Amino acid sequence: MTTVLPEHRPELLKAQAVAFTRQVPLMYFILVASTLGVAVTHFNTAPIALTLIFPSVLCALCLFRLFGWHRRRNQPDGDAEAVRLLQRTMPLAVVFGVGFTGWALSLYPYGNAYAQAHVAFYMAITIIGCIFCLMHHREAALILTVVSVLPMAIFFASTGNPVFIAISVNTLLVAVAIVYVVLQQFRDFQALVSSRLTLEARQAETERLSGENFRLANLDGLTGLPNRRHFFAHLEKVTARAQASGTRFAVGVFDLDGFKPVNDAYGHVAGDRVLVETGRRLSGAGGDGIFVARLGGDEYGIVIERDICDADLAALGASLCDSLREPYVMPGFAARVSGSLGLATFPEAAPTAELLYERADYALYFAKENGRGAPAIFSQEHENKIRQSSRIEQALRHADLKRELELAFQPIVDTETGNTISFEALARWTSPTLGRVSPADFIPVAERSGLVTQLTPMLLKQALATAQQWPEPIHLSFNLSTMDLASDDQVSTLIAIIQEGGFPPARIDLEITETAVMRDFDQATRSLRRLKELGVGLALDDFGTGQSSLSYVHRLPLQKLKIDRSFVIGLAQHGTSRDVVKTIVDLCRNLALNCVVEGVESPEQLLMLRALGCRAVQGYLFARPMPSNEIAGYLAGARDRHAKGPVPTAVAPDEAAMPLASRAIW
Repeated sequence: MTTVLPEHRPELLKAQAVAFTRQVPLMYFILVASTLGVAVTHFNTAPIALTLIFPSVLCALCLFRLFGWHRRRNQPDGDAEAVRLLQRTMPLAVVFGVGFTGWALSLYPYGNAYAQAHVAFYMAITIIGCIFCLMHHREAALILTVVSVLPMAIFFASTGNPVFIAISVNTLLVAVAIVYVVLQQFRDFQALVSSRLTLEARQAETERLSGENFRLANLDGLTGLPNRRHFFAHLEKVTARAQASGTRFAVGVFDLDGFKPVNDAYGHVAGDRVLVETGRRLSGAGGDGIFVARLGGDEYGIVIERDICDADLAALGASLCDSLREPYVMPGFAARVSGSLGLATFPEAAPTAELLYERADYALYFAKENGRGAPAIFSQEHENKIRQSSRIEQALRHADLKRELELAFQPIVDTETGNTISFEALARWTSPTLGRVSPADFIPVAERSGLVTQLTPMLLKQALATAQQWPEPIHLSFNLSTMDLASDDQVSTLIAIIQEGGFPPARIDLEITETAVMRDFDQATRSLRRLKELGVGLALDDFGTGQSSLSYVHRLPLQKLKIDRSFVIGLAQHGTSRDVVKTIVDLCRNLALNCVVEGVESPEQLLMLRALGCRAVQGYLFARPMPSNEIAGYLAGARDRHAKGPVPTAVAPDEAAMPLASRAIW
């Protein structure tokens, strides 16, 4: 159904004016040409005023208006101008209609029959032509019909001449038909304008919705920052510009440290407020030329769109990290978190947007592993590590793991009795292509690539088979990866292996790291409870080095905490290390947990630990990790040492001279 717009609509009036400006000049041209023709045919018979002066004035007015409309031939300047033009035309239609009609009829008495016929012809043709030219201005067309056609019809009908009477009647009928056509055309014109405006409105709404969808698809709903999709699209554009111009820029990836404890302690609403405030701080601290986006979770991306040297980049990164270290004071809570930042520069780190992000993400991993809350710029050292990790991953994927992997076992000793309490199983890998690979190198690669879920079951079977040869009550300590706890199927596989292994679950201690628990606390808790129901013991490894939370320790089904060796190294030099160790020992005593100290390498450390109340220790002072076939000899020697005293008081000369191997992390 066609919608007819009301005449007071500015859109319709402007459309009328636009169409009108294209036809009015033609109307004035018709008037001038026709008037000059009539004036010429009556020049010798009519007075000079009617053949020269009066038509000259009328034609001059027409020419003046003609040039005026010609200047507006494109379109009026705004809605107000359109209304003014249309309103001005109506009185002018009266003036010109009366003027030309009166002038033409005043010529009728002069000349012969042909001249009189010319007057009638002039009026009929000119009026019809002018009405057609005014078809987009309905009011003006009606005015011209009234002031010109009716007087002409009455005048010629009153002459008594049958020919002129017929002309007047004919002209009147044609004028009525033309007026009908003009009115019908005007309605169609209104409908056309209405349809066009409706189409434009729909198109505008479509564009608005498209823009809104684009905005929603490219903005983070929580923080209002660009989202991950927008970030990578922007990074692609910046990279393309930099490739074309040869300029330098930097990409950064932020990750919050300590956010999950805040989220868990105060709830998701509080966590959302922290994320919003983090986005605000990053946006405000970087200054101009920095694009900030939320990539998801507690991870943010930045693009530093300016040429900046490494020193200034490091200073900027430190400033951004400092901005996140300020307390988050919110209604109902106050929290402290920090942010680690990985940075990569174009073109030094990588030539493409995808690789730049990967390099920045690797630098972030390095920053979190080597001092959280600080920036790290991707360097050649990182590139070498990536290549080495890639070689290790490829070697792992093509390795005969059953043949190449083996276990070493390091004892955990009771400092009061000198007895061996347990052996910790540690993975060792000798690759035919890479040689002997440190666990510190291949275990992280196995975890990132997902291969660790294949390694754990295989090594657990080996460890259980070896442990069956040990005398009671010696325990087996075995490390689980983050991915082992993240999968219910993997936990079911481990439970089945333990049940089928023939070694008492009560003598098995499964060690997990704080990182494995904190990554997904709920899933880790479910997995640990299933293992606990089997009867195994659970130990939290490397305690004190991660984002520790006492509420987590209290809520987990743990029997043991292992104090990281980093506190033992500085035991003699730093009072803080002693205080930390004593605090953890007291915590274990209060929570009825066993406590094991890792990394004991000197008699002095052992004496200090015993003074602090530590009983179970592990380290090179007692033994390095050994193959399974050496355990029986070690235990026999331990019985001889026990007969001489509770614990060793010195390290054998050859043992003390050996360089410390990389700490096993599994």
